[in-house]
Amino acid sequence: MSQDALAAKSGAERLAGKVAVVVGAGQSAGSGPDDETIGNGRAVAMLFAREGAQVLAVDRDPVSLQETRDLITSAGGSVQTLVADITDEEQVEKIAPACLDAFGSIDILHNNVGIGTGDGSVNRLEREVWEQIFNVNVTGMYLTCKHVIPALRANGGGAIVNVSSIAAVATTPLAAYKSSKAAVNALTQNLAAANFRHGIRVNAVMPGLMDTPMAIGSHSNALDIDPDRLRSKRNNLVPLGKQQGTGWDTAYAALFLASDEARFITGVLLAVDGGQTARVG
Repeated sequence: MSQDALAAKSGAERLAGKVAVVVGAGQSAGSGPDDETIGNGRAVAMLFAREGAQVLAVDRDPVSLQETRDLITSAGGSVQTLVADITDEEQVEKIAPACLDAFGSIDILHNNVGIGTGDGSVNRLEREVWEQIFNVNVTGMYLTCKHVIPALRANGGGAIVNVSSIAAVATTPLAAYKSSKAAVNALTQNLAAANFRHGIRVNAVMPGLMDTPMAIGSHSNALDIDPDRLRSKRNNLVPLGKQQGTGWDTAYAALFLASDEARFITGVLLAVDGGQTARVG
């Protein structure tokens, strides 16, 4: 489904009056907004802005971040950007002040950054790769939450949405990625429990097989396989319609969890996977 078709399905602005920090708002090379291979983070930033939020888009890649900003502003959205690497705490510390300076408050934190490059089975996995995957996928998320939650508490509450993966609960040969995403789930539930009394809801989206630039590009390169052939193989693994999801599927799940429609939901790990985890259960 195209961006325009998805936009036509939107009703009233579901994030009107909200301020959202979207971490990982750029994406890997390869797509524009009308391409089904748009990345999760870019789709989230665009959708949040379209649904009325003022967005601080954060990414370590200034070129990709500017592309996201241009797409949002061209559609009439409100966005500011900040270049930051979430593995560097000094850079993470700048996120909340930048958002407060730009928009005056923070209502939503969306954490989208994750990697799996170089991963494999434990006996073949280099320690440096293990540590880098955990540093990005878990420690980076811990740091963004650590430094943004005080602003959410000062605001009287809000919502955090973390992007995990069904790899956390399903079989995969990627030892570090699976373990790091299981840690993301645990962190999500811990943060939810720690912030009940502050009115901050914390949930996670667990995407399954998605047709995104990172998923297709990185895996086709690593496996030395044609991207279209890889898409076909991945499509056949999805129970629902034999078709992968897209960044828009992740974005719409995140939109619901970030919105007031989910005001009574916290500590939830929501699989967006075309039924793959139903087989696990």
